Amino acid sequence: MTSLATPAVTTPSSVSRNRLILVVYTSAIFVSALLLFSVQPLFTKMVLPRLGGSPAVWSVAMVFFQSLLLAGYAYAHYLMQVKNRLIPVVVHLLLLLVALLTLPLSIAGGWGEPPSSGYAFWLLGLFAVSIGLPFFALAANNPLLQAWFVRTGHPDGPDPYFLYASSNIGSFLALLSYPVLLEPMFTLRTQNLLWTGGYGLLIVLIAGCGALLLRSPAMAAVDTLAADADTPAPAWGLRARWIFLAAVPSGLLIAVTAHIATDVASAPLLWVLPLSLYLLTWVLVFQSRPLLPHRWMLMVQPLAIMGIVVLLAVGGEQNLLLTLGGHLLCFFIIAMTCHGELARTRPAAKYLTGFYVALSFGGMIGGLFAGLIAPFAFSWVAEYPILVALAALCRPPGDGLNKRWRRWYWPLLAVLAVVLIAPSYSTGKVIGWLDEQRIYIASAVAVVAMILAVLCKLGRWKFAAAIALALVLARVYPPDQGRVETVRSFFGVHKIVVTPNGQYHVLMHGTTTHGAQKFLNNDGTPVTGRPEPISYYHKDGGIGRAITAIRERKGVPLRVAVIGLGAGTLTCASEPGETWKFFEIDQSMVDTARDPKYFSFVKNCAPDLKPVMGDARLTFAREPDGVYDLIIVDAYSSDAIPIHLATQEAMKIYKDKLTPQGAVVMHVSNRNLELASVVVGIAKANDLKSWVYSEDSNRDSEYIFPTEVVVSAREDADVGKLASSDLWEETDADPNQRIWTDDYSNVLGAVYRRLRDGE
Repeated sequence: MTSLATPAVTTPSSVSRNRLILVVYTSAIFVSALLLFSVQPLFTKMVLPRLGGSPAVWSVAMVFFQSLLLAGYAYAHYLMQVKNRLIPVVVHLLLLLVALLTLPLSIAGGWGEPPSSGYAFWLLGLFAVSIGLPFFALAANNPLLQAWFVRTGHPDGPDPYFLYASSNIGSFLALLSYPVLLEPMFTLRTQNLLWTGGYGLLIVLIAGCGALLLRSPAMAAVDTLAADADTPAPAWGLRARWIFLAAVPSGLLIAVTAHIATDVASAPLLWVLPLSLYLLTWVLVFQSRPLLPHRWMLMVQPLAIMGIVVLLAVGGEQNLLLTLGGHLLCFFIIAMTCHGELARTRPAAKYLTGFYVALSFGGMIGGLFAGLIAPFAFSWVAEYPILVALAALCRPPGDGLNKRWRRWYWPLLAVLAVVLIAPSYSTGKVIGWLDEQRIYIASAVAVVAMILAVLCKLGRWKFAAAIALALVLARVYPPDQGRVETVRSFFGVHKIVVTPNGQYHVLMHGTTTHGAQKFLNNDGTPVTGRPEPISYYHKDGGIGRAITAIRERKGVPLRVAVIGLGAGTLTCASEPGETWKFFEIDQSMVDTARDPKYFSFVKNCAPDLKPVMGDARLTFAREPDGVYDLIIVDAYSSDAIPIHLATQEAMKIYKDKLTPQGAVVMHVSNRNLELASVVVGIAKANDLKSWVYSEDSNRDSEYIFPTEVVVSAREDADVGKLASSDLWEETDADPNQRIWTDDYSNVLGAVYRRLRDGE
């Protein structure tokens, strides 16, 4: 901590000047942070349609933003090494003005269509050439303006870290306002213009900051920094700990965001929640009098770590509030602990910019691990539990166990690990009792570790080891029933679950089933012949009935386009003579559907399948007009929705590709978002009528699930008997609900409608 310089004698003019300095600098830092963190969801939303709305787009975006933040902090650090005060002001204002010439924000030319592989590195390049310069200029503002503030001679100059709290308040408000205000109220174009205007205002404010710095007495900086003259530079061990303390919550931010976004929606609504909490922790820990004292956070941090272990052990289909609330609360406490340690060990103002470089370097390392390395290194989301275990090492040193117990701790933990883990490997399968008690065993280990950490001041290495054991148990004895294999790609983690008796193979993404196949009859004999479509695609479900009705109305073999392959179930909905063309973005899904050890739909029904690879908004738009009798849109990833496939412009593409009597079927089953009204609205905007099917067959035990489907067509006759069926309700667009377009969507409204209707 820095010591305060002896205050100078104040006069009315100096009080007025100090007030002006504080107002201008605080305003500039606030506006800069507002712009810095509103551009993230804004521009990422512009990029999403290029890659199927994948949540991984946000993870890669976070890696880019954290890396450029480090570059901006390093630039500020080295710029402030210049002794002449005029040079940093002029150089930075020139940088801001050059960046202004690249606005408004847009995707750079030549980056309209992604490659067939290497999506992450392609995205990093797209971000760099499209918004790299303005973001870099913004990233430098926080440490640079704080360093200028120190040199103005303001009485608060010796400890300027309160300005970091002001910065994060701006960031926090920017992120919260995006899904609540900006996204529901304004189109992307309007948001872009508002952001550009804010950038111009920021340049004016920073010019004011520079003028106040240059008008300050030359000795002001000398007097302010004199108190720190004898303060030794931070040791390299302390700098390394700063990096570690910054890396863990940064990596957790991406890991918990991916964990949540996969099962809800790939949209800014849920991206900004973890990031907003992350920024809120910076606000709270750098307050002069923290609202949540650091010692409180150290006490409850073991409870938060234990909470995540229990949530991961329980698994299963949790409701939206439990999933969000549990993981976000635990993440918030862990981040508060890490950032509180950083605030407690912050250096004197003399070393301010170097401190921020260490923080941003740690943030980049955490982001690189969770956003780029882990998806290639692991076939499942292993980065989340790994970072949770590392969070235990963020506690201060301490070991309150008496010497006798301290001596036996490691041997006892090793024996416990062997006893609990070895059976699953030695027998090739999980022992029955351990399988039945899996939740309690993993949770019990975590609870004991938490109690020892709180009451006995268990050392951080011992605590981390116990938590790691609990997390390993949660993985060895997973919540999924039966044998599980995982397949990971840029677009997420897919699980292929074989039920305990081997009767069904089930494709899951997150906690959502995306397809299933029956391999054994109830008497244990193998199923022979052509596989029967089940899950959401059963002949008596919404999609199956729609296909039958259109086929009967047409009277001749159909030409069908299917957006989304999944397990390949719909290949077996075709009939001889028909032409079915599939569009898929994820090669790992194609490989899974083709592998008969997982599913045999493709092998039996479409052995020569050659799906069109790439995002369907780009690939399907190239199809000839007026060709397809039926278009089936079933491209959701868990409960995450690719919004760009559910807009007015997307529906126009579908309509253009239909024959004069063709129909569009959109599968909108979703636990957390009400999407039927969205589809009805975009269909109405294209002069199409819509019929909604929502039925529960009560046959979940047979992997035949309730479905919600919308069929849209030009006339009643185009959908055949569906128009008069009691199971299908002709539905008109809600005049009070705004139509989704490529320029506007409102995921928050879809969540609200689902919660309101209680479905």
